[in-house]
Amino acid sequence: MAIKIYKPTSPGRRIHSVTDYSVLSKRVATPRGLLKSYKTTAGRNNQGKITVRHRGGGHRLKSRSVDFKRDKMNIPAKVQTMEYDPGRSAFISLLAYKDGEKRYILAPDGIKVGEILMTSERADIKPGNRMMLKNIPVGSNIHNVELIAGRGGILARAAGTYAIIQSSEGGFVSLKMPSGEIRRVASNAYATIGQVSNTDWMYVRIGKAGRVRHMGRRPQVRGKAMNPVDHPHGGGEGHNPIGLKYPKTPWGKHALGVRTRNPKKSSGKFILKRRAK
Repeated sequence: MAIKIYKPTSPGRRIHSVTDYSVLSKRVATPRGLLKSYKTTAGRNNQGKITVRHRGGGHRLKSRSVDFKRDKMNIPAKVQTMEYDPGRSAFISLLAYKDGEKRYILAPDGIKVGEILMTSERADIKPGNRMMLKNIPVGSNIHNVELIAGRGGILARAAGTYAIIQSSEGGFVSLKMPSGEIRRVASNAYATIGQVSNTDWMYVRIGKAGRVRHMGRRPQVRGKAMNPVDHPHGGGEGHNPIGLKYPKTPWGKHALGVRTRNPKKSSGKFILKRRAK
């Protein structure tokens, strides 16, 4: 994948870049049943109250139903397309199985239209094939990894991400996650070989505020630019530091370094090394 840069015909064009979509298939018709409409909530809950700030607006989206389980075992599937999905950063591919069914998957980096992919307990080690973790060689890059066997992949699904298999013993496989965290996953869980496509996505520069609004993100005002009545960081003349022990939310709580994992559902015993701070 590559990044496309335009001539600086305006201040916004000067600093913005986009993903090069020339690798994608042209004029693709989405199969019936695999297209779904987004219903945006603008960050509001069922009472109409804002629970996530700075959300709203944005372009109308139609996402594709992506198969994260890939549970059609031992049935060859042909890669028919490489497509863009507005609901995610990675590209997707349409698989046509030998029995006639079609499903979308996360497109691994390097696969081409016409290749044959397979889901099996033990398959060839090539990008796009899905198999049990215990049968994948140590040192391999994998993505769309199941945390619990049979529930579908939930780890390493963003554009350009991958996990690395570090060891396999005692019914568990040790994985190095994209964050740097090392954790154990059951060896009978499934994962897909390779790295997720659109590897240069992280280098795209938004360039202008209007493009952010198209993504459904509204303006965010700095706390230090407010008055003291509106934010703990507010007040003072000119540019000043926040003057507190730690950054705070508008309601006085810690804004950084807060634990977000539910202690009742903690999987801490499977984490061998925390991600770097």
